[in-house]
Amino acid sequence: MRDTARREDAPWLTLKMREAMEAWLFISPTLAGFLIFFGGPLIAVVWYSLTEWNLLTQQATFVGLDNYNDALFRNPDFWHVVRNSVIFAVGLVPLNMALALVLALALSGRFAGVVVFRTVFFAPVVTSAVAWAIVWKFLLQGEAGFINQILALVGIDGPNWLREPNWAMAAVIVTRVIKMVGLNMILYIAALQAIPRDYGAAARLEGASGWQIFRWIVWPLLGPTTLVIMVITTIGSFKVFDHIYQMTGGGPENGTLVLAFYIYQQGFQFFDVGYASALAMIMFVIVMVLTIFQLALRRRDT
Repeated sequence: MRDTARREDAPWLTLKMREAMEAWLFISPTLAGFLIFFGGPLIAVVWYSLTEWNLLTQQATFVGLDNYNDALFRNPDFWHVVRNSVIFAVGLVPLNMALALVLALALSGRFAGVVVFRTVFFAPVVTSAVAWAIVWKFLLQGEAGFINQILALVGIDGPNWLREPNWAMAAVIVTRVIKMVGLNMILYIAALQAIPRDYGAAARLEGASGWQIFRWIVWPLLGPTTLVIMVITTIGSFKVFDHIYQMTGGGPENGTLVLAFYIYQQGFQFFDVGYASALAMIMFVIVMVLTIFQLALRRRDT
């Protein structure tokens, strides 16, 4: 009866057209939020990147691709920053994923206290990043730092972790891994628990070892989850800002000056919004290319 009434009210609407209108009506709130909070700012950043705009004077001059040309070909600091960002990502992503998988394998079963252990490893994820970085900044001080005091008990003279170029990047990477590994651990645990136990039982009946079951059954079935974790961890590694800002400020000797923090410096310390916007667009392209590459690599393997 309802369909008949609808046809009489709007005889020119076909069923397909009505379904399309209803679909657009349901997604319109999400679409509006996307356009307002993502599409609009993205268009604004693209426009700003084509101008020379000083945040203090509020004067903008159209310069075309000059900001991009300056970053890519005339500014040696840019490539140093990109190198630091790549080092940070290369150090963080494999370490985070490997540790998350080990923790997930250890905590995916059912035993006394498993919920407590999961909570302990996941708690840093929901902890304030600023508070986390400040605490670790005190822990990693020179002789007064807790880490070096522990090392001194076993006769090791620890470095000033955040003030020596050779150690600062490693210290920031490790503290970031400890902060975020719990999220990837939960994703891996969910994927492991979704694997039917019959697969492992059948393999054991055939004489397969634990390593063989993991290598040939568990790991391939974790492929989609691993891809998701790799993509979000890689994107997060290029967007890191809070840890760098609180722990090292890009130092020492620009040894931890990564792209996200460099963009902040150009835009809000040197007030060159146009150049900062161009750097942001370059970072956007870098992350997009890496994501597409990872997806293509996964499809080729499957």
